[in-house]
Amino acid sequence: MEIGFVGLGRMGGNMAERLRRGGHTVYGFDRSQSAPRDVSSLEELVRKLAKPRVGWVMVPSGEPTRETIRALGELLEPGDIVVDGGNSRYTDDPVHAELLGAKGIGYIDAGVSGGVWGLENGYALMVGGDPEHVARVKPVFDTLKPAGPGGYVHAGAVGAGHFAKMVHNGIEYGIMQAYGEGYELLRAADTVTNVPEIFRSWTQGTVIRSWLLDLLVRALDADPDLATVRGRAEDSGEGRWTLQAAIEHAVPMPVIAAALFARFASRQDDSPAMKVVAALRKQFGGHAITSAAGSFEAGADAPDAGVSPADVRPRG
Repeated sequence: MEIGFVGLGRMGGNMAERLRRGGHTVYGFDRSQSAPRDVSSLEELVRKLAKPRVGWVMVPSGEPTRETIRALGELLEPGDIVVDGGNSRYTDDPVHAELLGAKGIGYIDAGVSGGVWGLENGYALMVGGDPEHVARVKPVFDTLKPAGPGGYVHAGAVGAGHFAKMVHNGIEYGIMQAYGEGYELLRAADTVTNVPEIFRSWTQGTVIRSWLLDLLVRALDADPDLATVRGRAEDSGEGRWTLQAAIEHAVPMPVIAAALFARFASRQDDSPAMKVVAALRKQFGGHAITSAAGSFEAGADAPDAGVSPADVRPRG
């Protein structure tokens, strides 16, 4: 097939290369002039492609994706198809499908997993859209996915692909958090002397083995104590969207919720919530607290040794 790729970053560039290796003709466009692009504008990209055209959008989610899809809608013609392969929120997909559909242009949402390893290993694809549109782009999906069975699913109607990828990423949050907590507990135990090798042993024969575990072992090989890694984790938004969808469908998700909130906590150098906890522990129990001046014990020689319930009076 011929396909136009918009966005040649870490994933988009590798996906385009995998398609080329699979025998497809790919014209790539990226706004950055330093990117390995084949054309210098969306207009040139559309002119290059034989009709009916297929364009794949691989740019950051949100307004960059919306802007790109609107622009393609002005350039493409009836019978063409746009695939959004980024991490767009599934609620955007019906809007894009309606916008393009009014012009006779098909729309497919494709959730893509595989990261920087996808070029060699293939990408897991979760696709939503009209069966006729999906069938036309199937040769591309077949080339991008890993060899052998699995790795691809037509998940349902428009929006289903990004919804599935959203849930996938929510699950990923929970798995990574569990590995992280296990690592911390192993490090804290005096009897454990070889934490990296414990994780390596788990990659064979255990019920918790996974590709994420393999990647953790790889990271520990490079830095056994993770001394060069800062304990801060951002979130792309999909964990939040997963929990919002869970609330809308009344589905309990305590593990994914805890994993997301743990990421929020990782960004706080001095947690306001923990300041309250520390202050209250001092007030009711006289526990030591740490201030800018250092640590002190709440007692006879400490400022404000605490108050008893009898000392608390209602205030007007």
